[in-house]
Amino acid sequence: MEKVMVFDTTLRDGEQSPGASLTVEEKLEIARQLERLKVDVIETGFPASSPGDFEAVRRIAREVKAPVITALARALPSDIEKAGEALREAKHKRIHTFIATSSIHMEHKLRMGPRQVLSSAVEAVQFAKQFTPEVEFSPEDASRSDLAFLCEVIQAVIERGATVVNIPDTVGYCTPDDFGTLVGKICQHVPHLDRITLSIHCHNDLGMATANSIAGIKAGARQVECTINGIGERAGNASLEEIVMALITRRDLLPFCTNINTGEIYRTSRLVSRLTGIPVQPNKAIVGENAFRHEAGIHQDGVLKESATYEIMTPASIGLKEGELVLGKHSGRHAFKERMKKLGFRLDAYQLEAAFKSFKELTDKKREVFDEDLIFMGEEQTFRIPQVYVLEYIHTVTGNQILPTATVRIKKKGKVFQEAACGDGPIDAAYRAIDRVTRMKLNLLDYSLHSVTGGKDALGEVMVKVEAKGKMVTGRGVSTDIIEAGAKAYLNAINRLIYREGKRSS
Repeated sequence: MEKVMVFDTTLRDGEQSPGASLTVEEKLEIARQLERLKVDVIETGFPASSPGDFEAVRRIAREVKAPVITALARALPSDIEKAGEALREAKHKRIHTFIATSSIHMEHKLRMGPRQVLSSAVEAVQFAKQFTPEVEFSPEDASRSDLAFLCEVIQAVIERGATVVNIPDTVGYCTPDDFGTLVGKICQHVPHLDRITLSIHCHNDLGMATANSIAGIKAGARQVECTINGIGERAGNASLEEIVMALITRRDLLPFCTNINTGEIYRTSRLVSRLTGIPVQPNKAIVGENAFRHEAGIHQDGVLKESATYEIMTPASIGLKEGELVLGKHSGRHAFKERMKKLGFRLDAYQLEAAFKSFKELTDKKREVFDEDLIFMGEEQTFRIPQVYVLEYIHTVTGNQILPTATVRIKKKGKVFQEAACGDGPIDAAYRAIDRVTRMKLNLLDYSLHSVTGGKDALGEVMVKVEAKGKMVTGRGVSTDIIEAGAKAYLNAINRLIYREGKRSS
C-alpha cells in the first residue's frame, strides 16, 4: 500500500472557525495530542497575523519534535520572514506560502494580473527556501482556476524549489468527480511532479470535503490536509477521522495507509471540542455521540448477534471504550493512577491528587464510574486555568408557579462572597448572582448541555461562550447536577478571561 501523509491544520484553519479561539497553552496541548495521534505534519498557525499566533508557532516548534512543524505565510517577504523566525527551533520545519490563482480572486481580491501572481509565487518560494529546506506552495482557489495557468504556476514553483504543492478546493466548490479529474489533469500536464509531494486541501461548503479528499488521493495526491472534527472556515474542512477511517475500512478499494494511531482519535476529538468550545454534533461520522449507538430493534438484535451486521468499524478502533466500569468508592490512589495511565494521562503529583479528589467526590454522587468520567477528570488536570473565582455553594429555587432564584457562595483569593438573584430560570438566576459577585459585564453567546455517560446519575457537561469587551472565551463545567455544571462553566469562562488578560499585560 502507498502511504498518504496526514497534514493537520486544526491549529490554523480549524481555529479560524467562527467562535473558536485558542490560547498559546491550549494550542500547545492540542499539538502534543496531535503528536500522540502521529500526524505527519502540524500546521501550527499564521505567525504574521498576530503576536499570539507567532508565540504559539514558536512554542510548538520548540517543544513538539516528531511531526513536521509548519507555519502559513502569504506570498510576502514580511510574512515569510516571520514564519521562518517562528520556526527557527523546530526539529522538522516547513513554510507554507500561498497566493490565489483564480480569476475572481486575482481580479477582485488581489487586484493583480496573472503574470504578477506568477512572479509573486516563484519569488515567495525562493525566499522561503532561505529559512526552511521544505517549502509548500498553495495556489489558493485552485479548483476555480484556469487549468493552463494553474499548471504553469505549479511547474514554476517546483523549478524554484517547492517540495510540496497543495491543491486547495478553497470554497468547497467541487464534486468528487470534478476534484479527482482536476488532480488527475495536474498529474498529466505538470512535469517533474515526482520531485515533490502533491497535496490536497478540501472545504466542506457542499458537504463533500471527505469525498473530494478521497477522490484526490485516488487521482495521485499523497498528502491530505484536514482538521479534527472537520472544523474550519465556514462549513469546515475535510475531517481527519473520516478520511483515515475510510482508508482503513475500505482497503479493498483504497490501497493506501497512514501513520495515524487510530486509538487516539476519540480522545483528540474530545480535546479539540473542549478547548475550542465547538461541540461535536451527535450524528457526526466516527466521533459523534451516536456513531456507535443503535436504536432500532432490528439493529440492536443484529449487533447483539454479530457486531459487524451494523458496525463497519469497532468503537475500540478509535479509542472509545463503551461503558466500562473501572473503579468504585473504595478504590485507592494506586488503582486510580494506573487506570489514568491506561487512559493515556501522565499526571504529576499535584494533578493526580486533584483528579483523585474529584473522583472520590464523584463516587459519593454516582453509583457507577465509567472511563468517560475519568477522561473528563484527566482532561481537567492536563490544562488548568488559575481559579480566581471558585464556586463553593449554589442553591436554586424554581418551578412553573414561582420566580426562579439562585444563591451562590464564591471564594476569591481566600475571601468568600455571597449573592442572590432572580431570573427567567435557574441558570439565568445563577448567572445573574455570579455577575453580582464578579462585577463583570458579560454577554452569554451560547449554552449547551449534554450527558457524559448514560444513566440517571450521569455527569452533565455544560459548555458556554461568553463575550466581554470584545473578547470571546469558552467555559466548561461538569457535575451530576446540571445547574452546578452550568455555574461552573460560567465561572470557568470568567477565569479564562482573567487569565488571558493577565497574560496579555505581563
